[in-house]
Amino acid sequence: MKAVHGMQWKSKVLSVRLAKPKADPILKKRKLDEEAEGGQPGTKRAAGSQEVEENEEEPLNIQIANVVTPLWNIPYEEQLRRKEKEVEGVLQKLTREIGNNNKAMLPWLFVQKEKYNKICCPLEALRPSPVQTEYRNKCEFVIGVGADGEDKTVGFRLGKYKGGSCAVVSPSETTHVSSEAKRVVQGFQQFIRTTPYAVYSPETYEGHWRQLTVRTSRIKQTMAIVFFNPQKLQEEEIEELKQSLHQYFTEGKESGITSLYFVRMGQRTSAGTEDLPCEHVTGEEWIHEELLGLKFRISPHSFFQTNTPAAEVLYSAVGEWAQLDQDSTVLDVCCGTGTIGISLAKRVKKVIGIELCQEAVEDAKANAEANGLTNVEFHCGKAEDVFPTILNAVVSPSVTAIVDPPRAGLHSKVILAIRRAEHLKRLVYVACNAKAAMNNFIDLCRAPSNRVRGAPFRPVRAMAVDLFPQTMHCETILLFERCYLLSQYAERGFARRQQYTEVHSQVEPTPLQSSSASFLPPPETNIKTQMSMH
Repeated sequence: MKAVHGMQWKSKVLSVRLAKPKADPILKKRKLDEEAEGGQPGTKRAAGSQEVEENEEEPLNIQIANVVTPLWNIPYEEQLRRKEKEVEGVLQKLTREIGNNNKAMLPWLFVQKEKYNKICCPLEALRPSPVQTEYRNKCEFVIGVGADGEDKTVGFRLGKYKGGSCAVVSPSETTHVSSEAKRVVQGFQQFIRTTPYAVYSPETYEGHWRQLTVRTSRIKQTMAIVFFNPQKLQEEEIEELKQSLHQYFTEGKESGITSLYFVRMGQRTSAGTEDLPCEHVTGEEWIHEELLGLKFRISPHSFFQTNTPAAEVLYSAVGEWAQLDQDSTVLDVCCGTGTIGISLAKRVKKVIGIELCQEAVEDAKANAEANGLTNVEFHCGKAEDVFPTILNAVVSPSVTAIVDPPRAGLHSKVILAIRRAEHLKRLVYVACNAKAAMNNFIDLCRAPSNRVRGAPFRPVRAMAVDLFPQTMHCETILLFERCYLLSQYAERGFARRQQYTEVHSQVEPTPLQSSSASFLPPPETNIKTQMSMH
């Protein structure tokens, strides 16, 4: 600090001081509690204490239900109505954004808003989940100190660390967790309480037991993945622990575990656990699931929709909307274990899947083979790296893309590649968080520019499917179709403005305003012709 303070760097003088760290939320809450117990006077403290007492009077099962399934006490029909309203709000925003980013679509947009209650496309009735309870086939349980004071508790966290709480509550009475998963949690909790290893503390970074992930299937197979921080334990101790796990769950058949994995998870890992290597301890290497009459194998890190019956509803709708035939080529982006592409393969000429997770790609290939499909291929890599190359190599009279990306949506490079590929005329977008995917939707529809080449798409159909009863989450399907007539008009204007700028740049340099240039009419087109083109 002394060496750097006062140093000159690029005509600036550097100033150095110690940064003041943000207060640790756990320590902050502890200090407040200690002050309250010290008997600080005042009515505010009494009121606050009363509020805490009232909250604590609620049974733990009610408290945790309010956290993990906030709509648990609301009738299902009302849940569906709320979710449909949320999706309608997303479409209203998309309608405004299309108008702001593609003026050539305004006449079409005006007609659509008149027809469909101020939104850009028809919103079909939300399709409910066939099951509303015990529907989750994958659950991630944290390991910590229980809200009831019991150490080494496996379940869900009652609050967030940044809120000053790390207390854990058992999932035994939660409505969305399957009975098979609850049985595994109970058995695993009994096991770790017999070991000398402490739970991991996010406050001190000490301890070992971190997380338990349980995956189940409708054919009664169960996979458990144990996440453990080895700290400074010797390899012999870890191997002995794995052997104890093997012995406990092999002898304890009542747990129902058919596949057991062990993952070493240090504190300096990223928030995700997908890249951590899994060590197979006992049982089968995979679990298997049946969906739409097809068989799928699932590895520890592979993506598979968490509500299998509702996923069948979702994928049936995707297949219906894609309008496929025997000449079609389907590009299945973020394909996971290949569920969407494999479910459509018998209707089309070819399916090409793209997936980042190597485990999932291996599963997808095995799943295609297990279902007797020879017209399916899968590629591993980031969609933004792999997709443009694959798309350019596809030679087909009918190309349809189906994308089912993670919560954050697709990388902008993938959207730009889709826009450039003029032979790609239809896109089915499956969004688990439509608000987070809004930038993708806007880029698909915006006017051509230096950055975004190719004819724009426009939304023609939308629908929500409820895969997450008792919560506010749902999946949203949007069907986009290429809009050539509007784009030809816009691109001709854009090209003419470019030409004009190049010719006059030496006389009067003017920055290219691509957003407005896209909409300049060709010189030979009069106003009546423009309106007829719209």
